[in-house]
Amino acid sequence: AGVATLAALPVAVAVAWLLARKRFRGWHVVNGLVHLPLVLPPVVTGYLLLLLFGRQGPLGGALFEFFGVTLAFRWTGAALAAAIMAFPLMVRAIRLSIETVDPRLEEASATLGASRFWVFATVTLPMILPGILTGAILAFAKAMGEFGATITFVSNIPGQTQTLPSAIYAFLQVPGGQDAALRLVIVSVVIAMAALLASEVLARRISKRVSGT
Repeated sequence: AGVATLAALPVAVAVAWLLARKRFRGWHVVNGLVHLPLVLPPVVTGYLLLLLFGRQGPLGGALFEFFGVTLAFRWTGAALAAAIMAFPLMVRAIRLSIETVDPRLEEASATLGASRFWVFATVTLPMILPGILTGAILAFAKAMGEFGATITFVSNIPGQTQTLPSAIYAFLQVPGGQDAALRLVIVSVVIAMAALLASEVLARRISKRVSGT
């Protein structure tokens, strides 16, 4: 979940800014593709990942041939599946945060000679930090709880691709596994609550710091 969140975050910020600040031909298509994992059954998303990133797939075959990288049935594939499933939540939170920033502030900085990147780094980014944090926490929680796409793409291999949800599912399929499943459920709840509480505290601190400046 951590790898998935960190890997998706820079892309999510860029896509959120594009959707919030630009209108172009195909905007609705891009927006639909970004949010597609939210409405597709997770198993369908996992199967599409298997078709694309499997050893015989167009992207997976190229990655293996040129870089020796295999994603299917590897922990990196589990991170990829989790990142894709969490990506829409992250983009939406960041996009909503960007849309609250007055474009005139960015335009004023640009008129003073600042480049587009510098305007984003010094004006937009500090103001949307709470939204970025919220998106990251939502993505982490979604990635940690992801099951359907992950088990379809990378299976449930103990010690390699097994996640908390797939481990809970596996324990529930064997006699006497309820106690072990319950322990993992408690671990999941504790991690999720800790993440949510931490995000709330950090978001408030960042908001106070931004409003104070």
